Amino acid sequence: MIERAARREVVIVAGLAVAVGAFVAVFAVRHGFFDLKVYYGAVNYWIHDHGMLYDFLKPNSKYGFTYPPFAAIAMVPMAVVPWVLAILVSIGLSLGATYALLRWLVLPIARREGWTPWFAGAVAFLLMVAFEPYRETITFGQVNLLLLFLVALDLLVGVAGGRRWAGVGIGLATAIKLTPGVFIVYLLVTRRWRAAFVASLTAGLATLAAAAVDPGASREFWTSALWDTDRVGSLAFVSNQSLQGMVARLSPEHPSSLAWGLLVVAVLGLWAWRVRSASLAEGLALTGVVGCLISPVTWVHHLVWLLPALILWFAAGVRAPSSHRRRVLLGVAVVFYAVLCSRLVWAWEHGFGGVGGFLGSNAYVWISLALLIFLPLRSSSPSSAEGAGVAELRERDAVAA
Repeated sequence: MIERAARREVVIVAGLAVAVGAFVAVFAVRHGFFDLKVYYGAVNYWIHDHGMLYDFLKPNSKYGFTYPPFAAIAMVPMAVVPWVLAILVSIGLSLGATYALLRWLVLPIARREGWTPWFAGAVAFLLMVAFEPYRETITFGQVNLLLLFLVALDLLVGVAGGRRWAGVGIGLATAIKLTPGVFIVYLLVTRRWRAAFVASLTAGLATLAAAAVDPGASREFWTSALWDTDRVGSLAFVSNQSLQGMVARLSPEHPSSLAWGLLVVAVLGLWAWRVRSASLAEGLALTGVVGCLISPVTWVHHLVWLLPALILWFAAGVRAPSSHRRRVLLGVAVVFYAVLCSRLVWAWEHGFGGVGGFLGSNAYVWISLALLIFLPLRSSSPSSAEGAGVAELRERDAVAA
């Protein structure tokens, strides 16, 4: 009987691998590691040509390095390796981050439900490969998965385990790409004072270290490059699935700053109310979602930050006490996942007028809002952390963390 079940699992994984491979081969866009080429070119221009980091533009494009100087320091190894090796390292690091996320978020669910760990992990990984933000992160050579790994390590291992270094990962992620700084706010909202202090100190020291290495680059970034939105592209571009992108598509020439500001305040208020009673895994999920919503620019590949929320939504469906609620939650999870695999928003890449265009071009924004508002929480249960996918970890007292 056990051997028959094992064979069935192997057949399912093999069949799913073929299906996902065919889906990716037909529908996935090959981006040729575009962003990685920007990183690679900028770092080599900075190190070998002694050029100003933010003066570099990828050949035949208007795109240059947009991250803080500390990110360039973290990427300096690219200046001493050939291009092909840089690609392999980028993919390898992303796969390593994926393994860690599966271990922390999926495998505990499998143990609780009695599923074979390797089977659950393999199915989850293959489903992630089909997920548009994930595959775009890989094919662009982006850093999103690595930042998600640093933040998840901090919360699910550091804070949950009462480690003294808790906050370092969030601080480093913030120094590399600013937007993870919302997790410092999360630590403050949930009164994890020590971790918030460590995160802030780490981000500050990393930023000062970068300024010491290249004062000119730091001055350029903080006084000019950071505020130059032309460096990242049009806010109204359909790939920008943030609240700012949604507002910009209403009036591409004159997007309303007031409307965006009011939406950000409302979303942050809702988020702060929900995360105060959430477990760490739920806090990771909700804060990842709100970060995508409030960021001025959230390209589709940035939406890998939705993965924890989708996993926890699925877990809530599996453990739902009634069959009706189970069907509803799992059905919604399938719809969200399918839409986020479909490249749906790109149908409005060249025009998003009218009600249909507004609704369709912002499809991923609607899903992000739904996850923020309706993600089921288990915070009232003594075993909430385990139910959220961190069975082997216990959240310590907030002061100790």
